[in-house]
Amino acid sequence: MARGQLSMNLATTRGAWGFAEAVDGCLRHGVTAISPWRDQVAAIGLDEAARIVKANGLRVTGLCRGGMFPGVDAADRQKRIDDNFHAIDEAAALGADCLVLVVGGLPGSSRDIAEARKMVADGIAAIVPHARSAGIPLAIEPLHPMYAADRACVNTIDQALDICETLGESVGVAIDVYHVWWDPNLAAAIARAGRMKRIFAHHICDWLVPTRDLLNDRGMMGDGVIDLKAIRAMIEAAGYHGPQEVEIFSTENWWKRPGDEVVKTCVERFETVC
Repeated sequence: MARGQLSMNLATTRGAWGFAEAVDGCLRHGVTAISPWRDQVAAIGLDEAARIVKANGLRVTGLCRGGMFPGVDAADRQKRIDDNFHAIDEAAALGADCLVLVVGGLPGSSRDIAEARKMVADGIAAIVPHARSAGIPLAIEPLHPMYAADRACVNTIDQALDICETLGESVGVAIDVYHVWWDPNLAAAIARAGRMKRIFAHHICDWLVPTRDLLNDRGMMGDGVIDLKAIRAMIEAAGYHGPQEVEIFSTENWWKRPGDEVVKTCVERFETVC
């Protein structure tokens, strides 16, 4: 598999590098696609980040992240929508393939997950016109159910696709293996996404056994239990042949290692186990 099909989500090198250093490091290892986080872009400035992207001919496979739509009241929800408008503008300035949406969980002390999901659908609907005018597809990223309360009340590809069906072709899904590998309906859901032409991104890492921290102990590809090749085959059979984006949160392992070691290992594992 060619390195050109590998994208580096800059969360993976967060422990060692900022935006500019990460770009330089990726280029040293032949990686020419990245997906930065908004705080990393803000730290160097949007104009400078865009200049670096353009000067190096980089592909930006996504910007992380928009979303977090549920709020405790109408004013809070509008504040979140306004932040998503800014995120869309940032994605457009970087020439990103999509804006990744981590949709948000239960607001405040709420126990009403159905209402939270309605807020998500309404929030995405509110930003779709701006996203379309900016030319930025919106990629809903369903998260593992363990995050339903605080990070994402959309937890399966099918739930995300149900939202997509109501909002048009500019809204799709980001399929992150860490969050969906367990789903018994995974193959059918990926096939459905393919029929709808809504697969906008494919994120990879691995699920460790044991996992010491459910947020910040993701594994390097090949170190865990996810059948990465099988999921890639499903996604490609569904018609998506874009980059695979390595996204690893790892406070006690990979974030403690030199950035060059991290990227070198990502490239090696991508070429052997993905």
